[in-house]
Amino acid sequence: MESTMIFGLHPLFGFLPLLLYIVLMLLGKDMNVSVLLCVILGAVLTGESITGFANTIYASLGSFCALIGFIIVLGSGLAEVLSRTRVAHNLVYTVVNKFKLRSKKAAILISMFTSTLLVALLGTLAGSNAIIAPILIPIVASVGLTPSTLGVILHGAGATGLYVGPFVPPVVTITGLTGLSYGSYLINAGIPLALIVWASTFFMACRTQKKTEGREAYDETENEAAAFVPDEKCRRATLAFLAVMAVMVVYGLAVKAGASYAILVMMTASIVVGLAGGLSFKDSLGAMIAGGSKMFWMFFMFILFEPFLNYVSASGAFEAVCGLMQPLIDVGGEVVFLMLSAAVGVFGISGTGVAQAQITHELFLPMVKALNVDMSIWGMVVLVACQVTFFVTPTVDMVGQMGLARSKNIKAMLANGWVITIITFIYVLIRAVLYTMG
Repeated sequence: MESTMIFGLHPLFGFLPLLLYIVLMLLGKDMNVSVLLCVILGAVLTGESITGFANTIYASLGSFCALIGFIIVLGSGLAEVLSRTRVAHNLVYTVVNKFKLRSKKAAILISMFTSTLLVALLGTLAGSNAIIAPILIPIVASVGLTPSTLGVILHGAGATGLYVGPFVPPVVTITGLTGLSYGSYLINAGIPLALIVWASTFFMACRTQKKTEGREAYDETENEAAAFVPDEKCRRATLAFLAVMAVMVVYGLAVKAGASYAILVMMTASIVVGLAGGLSFKDSLGAMIAGGSKMFWMFFMFILFEPFLNYVSASGAFEAVCGLMQPLIDVGGEVVFLMLSAAVGVFGISGTGVAQAQITHELFLPMVKALNVDMSIWGMVVLVACQVTFFVTPTVDMVGQMGLARSKNIKAMLANGWVITIITFIYVLIRAVLYTMG
């Protein structure tokens, strides 16, 4: 791949594919079409040949981006198996019935815990909450929680699962990019930021409940999902799932397994749970493949994403922008750099969380190396950059959780989102200052 721009263009023109990507995402265009156009534009700008372009796509099949895409596919496959065997439903049923609802605050906490747990296990916000919402609604409705309150819960608490789950795409991506172990990631980034989101969501859910109580309510007819009772096969499959995940997570931590280990975890859990739940080996594998096929579009996107970023990098654009930032860094030092990096990720980059993490990391990596920024704090910045975006504006994630909760109150969702955003940036500032003083 050529390292210079066509016609001797300034390296900053290498950002045109990235700019095009951001604009297309903001306009709500198809992700695959958008990324493909950006790859082609990047190839043209860097003077790539036709055979070179083909080789670049071929090479991307073995890239880290492709690995993350395949993990997402397998996660969707596991979710399908858990849905067919009713394991996901049983997890919700068990949690809710284990802790009897005696107050609205108890209902909020249990709903939050259930959403966080399932998202952390399945690795998908929309998919996990789509499973639990029909079960939760009649239960929380019985104690008087409103649709607006449940909407805030599903969005905030569910998103927290993406901060801490051992095999969720954002966590696997960040640990892979930074080289942090899962334990180190949790201590330095995942747990502190998850606590912020969780505490804010609980506070705002209670506040939303007070504001909307008496003004809105669920229909009394929505009680059919509450009748779910797990049978023996479902219980056996649930125990098998929890056992497989526990053993494989502990083993993975013990041997310091990398991102590729998630592939084995997803496949093993899918097959074992399917067999324990009464499916044949063929049907278990078939369910995994059927579920995974729903996310093939994302795997295809990540195959294209690697050359997209490589072409931007080859143009020299990343180094050029770091040169422009240098005067600000000279004045404010690492604190300004860390805050600016987080802000650019949150407000300046759109797309999936994994894509945002990859772009933020690649964009600022030269400066990270130049300033010798420790990966423990950089991992936190990348997590903020790729996850807080979905709290700032009415993204698909936000509106989707509203829909699952049958809420129409976008103001409540945005209020929680902005509280989370403000507190998160205050925390990043404090961590950055302490880091420079350490």
